[in-house]
Amino acid sequence: MPIAPNFTSKLTKDWEINFLQCYPNGYLKYTDLCNILQLTAALHAELGGISFSDMQVHHQAWVLSRMRVEVNRLPQWRDLVTVKTWIQSLENSRSIRCLELYLGDEKIAGCETFWAVFNTKSRRPEALALPHQHFEKYPEEQATVASFSKIDTTVTTALVAEKTILLSDLDIVNHANSIKYLEWCLDYVAPKLLLEQQLKSFEINYLKEVSLNDSVAIRKNESDTTTFTLSVHDKVCCAVQLNFG
Repeated sequence: MPIAPNFTSKLTKDWEINFLQCYPNGYLKYTDLCNILQLTAALHAELGGISFSDMQVHHQAWVLSRMRVEVNRLPQWRDLVTVKTWIQSLENSRSIRCLELYLGDEKIAGCETFWAVFNTKSRRPEALALPHQHFEKYPEEQATVASFSKIDTTVTTALVAEKTILLSDLDIVNHANSIKYLEWCLDYVAPKLLLEQQLKSFEINYLKEVSLNDSVAIRKNESDTTTFTLSVHDKVCCAVQLNFG
């Protein structure tokens, strides 16, 4: 698709929180917070002519490599929230995108994401084939207090579950959707911690894609932070770190 007439290098998008996105207490699920952020990023890419459909002409897609989310508080059912997003950097096959979530004038969450261009035939990273110079980059503007980091996957962990990847786990790139990993891990967190909004920040490192019928071992370590590793055939595919306050 061509660049939209209303394209701007910074996008602001409103979303109304619906009941399907909420925990039993009426507050937005952490996974659905991430989904809203991803949908906003996808919309900005579409308006700027670098969407999934645009990239598929070259057998390319954006895939999430790292993500950090900091949460001050969650919105609740019927709240109208605003997401603001911009690109911090975009070079060759890599891009850093920032996102902020507002309730009125109050910033209630920030997110920093690291994306890679992925060839959907070779399943390998490669340089973006589409022009992106029309996107102004904002290297000095941060959405989070801390940047994403490399999660230590060598910590001692205990097996908590094994998960077989089903069709419902897959997305349009034909691998497990990035937010599914967070969902699987949060299922093995004490509900009280989530319902009382004690999860203040979390990070996800995506290391290797997971496909239909793969068997994923979910392992957990609880110390100063809670770390999950997700492995296929003893190779870590994803790491998730949860920070409670």
